[in-house]
Amino acid sequence: MSKTNIGWIGLGTMGAPLAQRLLDAGHPVTGYNRSKEKEAALKAAGASIASTPAEALTNTDILFLMVSDDRAIWDVFSGDDGLLSAKASGKLIINMSTVSPAISRDFATVCREQGNEYLDAPVSGSVKQAQEGQLVIMVGGTAAAYAKATPVLELLGKLVLHIGDSGAGNTAKLAINLLLSFHAQGLAEAVIFAQHHGIKTEDFLTIMNNGALGNVFGKIKGDAILNDNYKPAFALKHIVKDLRLAKAEGWNTPLAEVAFQSFQEAQARFGEEDIIAIKKQLDG
Repeated sequence: MSKTNIGWIGLGTMGAPLAQRLLDAGHPVTGYNRSKEKEAALKAAGASIASTPAEALTNTDILFLMVSDDRAIWDVFSGDDGLLSAKASGKLIINMSTVSPAISRDFATVCREQGNEYLDAPVSGSVKQAQEGQLVIMVGGTAAAYAKATPVLELLGKLVLHIGDSGAGNTAKLAINLLLSFHAQGLAEAVIFAQHHGIKTEDFLTIMNNGALGNVFGKIKGDAILNDNYKPAFALKHIVKDLRLAKAEGWNTPLAEVAFQSFQEAQARFGEEDIIAIKKQLDG
C-alpha cells in the first residue's frame, strides 16, 4: 500500500493507539491535541506535531478526528484556527468520534462546499481492540470517499463496513451503544441479585460464561466486577452522552428511558470509572 500523509486530531485513550498503528504501518503522521501533553508520546515515536487543526489539515491527505463530543467537533471545525479556516481542498476528513448524526450531516455538507470529503466512521471496541487493530468501524458517507479511506481504515479494524450516507455511521454507533447500556445494566443487576441470595460471584460468572449468554463483554466486565477493577475502558460518562444523543434522535423506548435515568444518576459518583461501575450505583 502506498504511504499516505495522515493527520490525527484527538490523542486521547482511543486516538493515541490508533494514530500509533498508522505510524507503525509506515505512514507519515501529524498529530494534534488540545491538551499538549498528550502529543508527547506520538512525537517521541516519530510523528510530526501540528500547532493548530488548520495546520494538521493543510499538511495531510487524510485527517482523522477522534474527540469527545459534538462541542469538541464544533471547536475543531469552527474554533480559532479550526479546519474551516484552512485554505485546503482535496482532503478527506474521517470523523471517528461518537457524535450526533446531525452534526456529521452538517459538516459533510460544509466539507463538500470547501472541496473536501467527509466520512463519519465511529468504532465499536475499546483500548485493547484499538491497540490490536481489531475494532469494528461503521462508515457513513459517499461510496467514493469510502473507497479512498478503506485501505487505511483496514489497518485499524477487523471489520470496516459502509453503512450508508453521511450520519449513518453515527446512527449505527448510537444503536450499538444503546445495546451496550442494556448489557451493562443487565449484567450488574444479575450479579447483584445472585450476590444478595448467597451465590458466589465467581460461580455465577462461570455459569453465565459457559452458557448461551456467554460473550466477550460479559467475560471482560464480569472479571472487572470480580476483581473490583473499574479502570475505564469506556467511561460511564460517555454512555450518558450517547444515550442523550439517542434520545435527541427520537429513541425513547422503555429500556432506553430506564438505562438513561440509571446511568445519569450514576454519573456524578462514577462518571470517570468504567461503564460497569453502574453495579456500584445499583448496589448502593
